[in-house]
Amino acid sequence: MAMTEPMYHKPVLLGASVDGLNIKKDGIYVDVTFGGGGHSKEILKRLGDEGKLFAFDQDEDALVNAFDDKRFTLINENFRYIKQFLKFYGIRKVDGILADFGVSSHQFDKAERGFSTRFDADLDMRMSTRNSITAFEVVNNYVYDDLRKILFRYGDLRNANLIATAIIEKREETPIKTTAQLKEILQRFMPKAKEHKILAQIYQAIRIEVNQEISALEEFLTQTADLLASGGRLSAISYHSLEDRLVKRFIRDGRFEGEAEKDFFGNRNVPLKKVGGLIVPSREEISMNNRARSAKLRVAERI
Repeated sequence: MAMTEPMYHKPVLLGASVDGLNIKKDGIYVDVTFGGGGHSKEILKRLGDEGKLFAFDQDEDALVNAFDDKRFTLINENFRYIKQFLKFYGIRKVDGILADFGVSSHQFDKAERGFSTRFDADLDMRMSTRNSITAFEVVNNYVYDDLRKILFRYGDLRNANLIATAIIEKREETPIKTTAQLKEILQRFMPKAKEHKILAQIYQAIRIEVNQEISALEEFLTQTADLLASGGRLSAISYHSLEDRLVKRFIRDGRFEGEAEKDFFGNRNVPLKKVGGLIVPSREEISMNNRARSAKLRVAERI
């Protein structure tokens, strides 16, 4: 077995998230956000020779981090298709699923991907280059109502209407092609003390829309209930309130809106039960990896 160090991503809440899986030596596990392979590497350390680990990552760049290990299979697909692709490999039940949502350090640091507020790049923001929609499409072609809604919902921007209006007025003069052009248009909405924070919120909103992250998350979570064997664990790390709220509600209610289903006697009919409380990074981890600062880990077990 040969496993190299992860190329481009420092895994967040590594010990706690893998501990949450309560790994069995001969179990079958899934890391749905492989990235640099940090979480997968730790899972493989705890598996025996009969154990298996499947990993998903839609980003083609992640393929170079695959391990040469007979227990390991990397699938270059979005985790919203987890059930479909595991079935292809003859897997119908697993003992644990780990998810580390959000953007990898590599994606932020690679300027041409357009994820970071630090660089000038084409408006892209795709986690997979196979996706047809780019940030250019969102910024230049979305109608006012749709643009305003994504900025408000995904970026938590209270002045989403003004930002959407400014973008539309400018693109009527000339297409907005780069992140630098977008930043210049939005400069007046960013007080000096809050410039980075507000710009990050705008980028986040556009990125979530480009990659359809919320619908993918909902589809993924719904499938975990069917995939996890009794006693199997879900260990999920979120980075913004919208993601965390969906994870929390699904664990609590088995759905994303409304109350949990109840049986004839009024007992809650939910597939998962919470394991422990909310886990956040220590001050020490945040000091070593600033991108961990907003991470929230929730663990659940299949009933």
